[in-house]
Amino acid sequence: MKFVRFGALACLLLSACGRKNIDTLDAVKQGVVKDIGKSVNIGAMDVNVVSATFRDKEADAVVSFAPKGGTAQQGLTMQYTMERKDDEWHIKSRAQSDLQKHAGQAGPGMGGPSAEQQQSLPPGHPSTDGAGSGQPLPPGHPPLNSSPK
Repeated sequence: MKFVRFGALACLLLSACGRKNIDTLDAVKQGVVKDIGKSVNIGAMDVNVVSATFRDKEADAVVSFAPKGGTAQQGLTMQYTMERKDDEWHIKSRAQSDLQKHAGQAGPGMGGPSAEQQQSLPPGHPSTDGAGSGQPLPPGHPPLNSSPK
């Protein structure tokens, strides 16, 4: 009978130890890269988790994206709510304000940047003047002349 109790106790302890501690910035980064990489060329970006606040099965993370070898000014920062699934973090939602900041670059007269501000766009970035520079927008990007809902 002692062996049965000992065996049950040993199994219980091993299963408790099996849960991996993923409350780290690196684990959050891995989750963001895995989820974002399904639809974006993440290999062309430097991704950094600026901060994360963990609470049980959720985490709030601030993540910066910049072109490989570029500066922080050429990139953007996003806020995500992450969800723990097994031993990985996955994006649960993205802060709406981050999308509005990007959409705000629609161009002069449309709530976007002035001509002076446009000069600071990353190299190769399409014009945001709304004149239709002939360059296609990235997949999934809303039209520049649409109003937010």
